[in-house]
Amino acid sequence: MLSQASEPLPVILDNPTMTTTDDIIKFLKDLSGVDKVEPNADIGYDLGMQGDDFDEMIEKYSSKYSVDMTNYLWYFHHAEEGSSSIGGLFFDPPNKQVKRIPLTPSMLTDFANGGKWDINYPDHKIPKNRNDIRVNQIIFGLILLFILVTVIYKWLN
Repeated sequence: MLSQASEPLPVILDNPTMTTTDDIIKFLKDLSGVDKVEPNADIGYDLGMQGDDFDEMIEKYSSKYSVDMTNYLWYFHHAEEGSSSIGGLFFDPPNKQVKRIPLTPSMLTDFANGGKWDINYPDHKIPKNRNDIRVNQIIFGLILLFILVTVIYKWLN
């Protein structure tokens, strides 16, 4: 029979729902196809995730680990897909207007365990109008207009 004056049970601090860096590394390996991922690897450069690949990873990450992405600003972390455009020769896209902040698996682990995107971005100002895209649209419109005029001219003659 046990005595009633037994010592209190130890408090177990291990939280089974905590996300580990190994969890995030496995997640990133599966998405990137990179075999060797270190806790402090730069996800954008070391894993080659840019543009749509990075965006897809962030969407899956926020959903899988229930991270509130309200404060997430993509342009601090990666370039856009197809960011080499004619408009980009004249006007910088948002990611070239700010100093890049690399993301690591360790950071994603911390955000997953905190439940929110927790980066204090530096003060910055990004124009609301994307002149780089506007230039691309104008060039595309001029090309279509040229093709249309050429087709009409050939059809009439």
